[in-house]
Amino acid sequence: MKQSRIRSLSILFQLGGLVLAFGFISLILVLIGANPLQAFSLIWQGAVGSDIRIASVLVAWVPLALATCGVLVTFTAGLWNIGIEGQITIGAIFTTGVIRLFLNTSVNPILVIIISILAGMVGGALWAALAGVLKVFGGVNEIFGGLGLNFIATALNIGLIFGAWSRPGVASMSGTEPFPVEYWLPTFQNYRFSWYSIILTVIGLVVIYFLLQGTHFGLRLKAVGKGIKSAFRLGIPTWQHMLLSFLVCGLFAGLAGALQVVAVYHRLIPSISSGYGFMGLMIGMLINYQAIWVAPIALFFAALNIGGIQLPIVMKLDSTLSGVIQGTLVLFILLMQGVKQKVLGEK
Repeated sequence: MKQSRIRSLSILFQLGGLVLAFGFISLILVLIGANPLQAFSLIWQGAVGSDIRIASVLVAWVPLALATCGVLVTFTAGLWNIGIEGQITIGAIFTTGVIRLFLNTSVNPILVIIISILAGMVGGALWAALAGVLKVFGGVNEIFGGLGLNFIATALNIGLIFGAWSRPGVASMSGTEPFPVEYWLPTFQNYRFSWYSIILTVIGLVVIYFLLQGTHFGLRLKAVGKGIKSAFRLGIPTWQHMLLSFLVCGLFAGLAGALQVVAVYHRLIPSISSGYGFMGLMIGMLINYQAIWVAPIALFFAALNIGGIQLPIVMKLDSTLSGVIQGTLVLFILLMQGVKQKVLGEK
């Protein structure tokens, strides 16, 4: 009976956070002279108003869900992998490099796509491992190390697009030369999304759920995250698990970057990570590190991201408003989680 009451109160606090968030967002919209109901309606229509828009939401859901899966692993180990943006970018660079290597060869394009995706995962893992090494052996906080590596990855990406991999005779912000169609991951009919990307993402969601919930590795990661000194005294190899958490996160980030290349843009572009890593960090905090909620919450945020495009087009509002809405939702729900812990005496 008591557990049922606590569960009911927990749901009420979460709903209260949503109500407060939407109330605060409505207040902001009113202050800038916009109609909140019209804004929310436009976001809804922008996300699900047509088959093409739904497909765009799924396109955004794939890298967002994969990035969230990755950060859950480092979150579980008590680490803030801010460098996931750079890991997505490096994954995309590795994928692009492999495809360029096999262009104009007799190697089967399907095999090239598979190898390039695996290369992207390896690239993301290596970049994440560098952040882990800086943390474990260099004593560099993963937040600062990750931010620095993000800048390096972005600079490398831009350098390749405008330098070694630039279009012949053209310096274009649209990215490198598009790959031939045979090196694209097949898309569904005339829509932008690929069922192969969806399948890989679903596999990733299942893997991360069972990895964190039903394995000794997941339990040990939780122990490290709860208290590294206590975990060490229990005989858990702490620094090894910290490095492994970075590697696993990098694999997911690299896969997200690889799919951005082979399934969405079919080339390397300057903003290939598109902020999905940072958004994944927000979702990870919002769901309180529970892997079961990654898929639906990532889908909700992908819908907000795509639907929010309508606000500057129709209502002439600033394009950053969509990000404000997402951040406000996270802020108020986390705030209510803190209030709930105080009221219910949770730790």
